[in-house]
Amino acid sequence: MRNSESLKKTYEFQNVYRNGRSYANKYLVMYVLENNLEKNRLGISVSKKVGNSVVRHRVTRLVRESYRLHENIFNSSLDIVVVARNSASSVGYYEIESALLHLGKLHKIVKTFFDFD
Repeated sequence: MRNSESLKKTYEFQNVYRNGRSYANKYLVMYVLENNLEKNRLGISVSKKVGNSVVRHRVTRLVRESYRLHENIFNSSLDIVVVARNSASSVGYYEIESALLHLGKLHKIVKTFFDFD
């Protein structure tokens, strides 16, 4: 990830869950909180309810790659936690990508065509 890091610690995730705003769609739930840093931090959570470890890691890779390819259109200084829902286990890359961008637009953290510098 270019301008982003990962959220790794439990207390970092808990802080975003408690203090951030959340929106959801069919495949993902996204929590967003400002972090006062110059870069975004992304955390991905996929529970055992989604599937076995192979399925969970696949969903994690799809979310991470979707974010990585569109990282330049996300606003900076944010902590973002993406939680996968059960329905995410059976879909492909394009559905996950679409769901991630949809949630970014709901949160108003995705730059539109006219917002580019």
